[in-house]
Amino acid sequence: MFKLLRFPIVLIAITTLVTPLRAQSMGHGDSHPSAAALEMLWSGMTGYITQVAEETAEADFAWRPTEGVRSIGELIGHVAGAQYLMCAAALGDPPRDEDAVERSAKTKAALVEALKASTAYCARAYRQSDEELRGETTLFGQKGTRYYALGMNAMHNGEHYGNLVTYLRLRGVVPPSSRRP
Repeated sequence: MFKLLRFPIVLIAITTLVTPLRAQSMGHGDSHPSAAALEMLWSGMTGYITQVAEETAEADFAWRPTEGVRSIGELIGHVAGAQYLMCAAALGDPPRDEDAVERSAKTKAALVEALKASTAYCARAYRQSDEELRGETTLFGQKGTRYYALGMNAMHNGEHYGNLVTYLRLRGVVPPSSRRP
């Protein structure tokens, strides 16, 4: 029984020790360590999504596992557009149209470029100070903190990376997060 409990205890201890150090190394010295942890989660998911977008052949961007779900390209466009929407809320910027990228970018090059641009935009949002992140914003008609908007964005990217993992597995491709170094 104790062996089962050791892993979570060790994981919590490591997270508790590493997160503040990681926060300082990322320019978050005056920010709450959980903001840096959230940025790490978002950055990891977004990195995997970007890797899928870059590695997928242009012809495969139109592939979808079944009718009624987004294609690989539409998923990439959706993530880029959603990042603009949620990070605009986190930055206090005017809202952006969530579906704009998905509707307008149709080639691999345009989708990868839009994803990278939305990621650069979001990086600014994740690097805000603790005080800024406690500020109020509205996302999907609900009031919350800017920190909440960033959490929603990280969670949303994780949700859609999960879709892409399934798509890749159905095509016989090992997803980036499952590859051995």
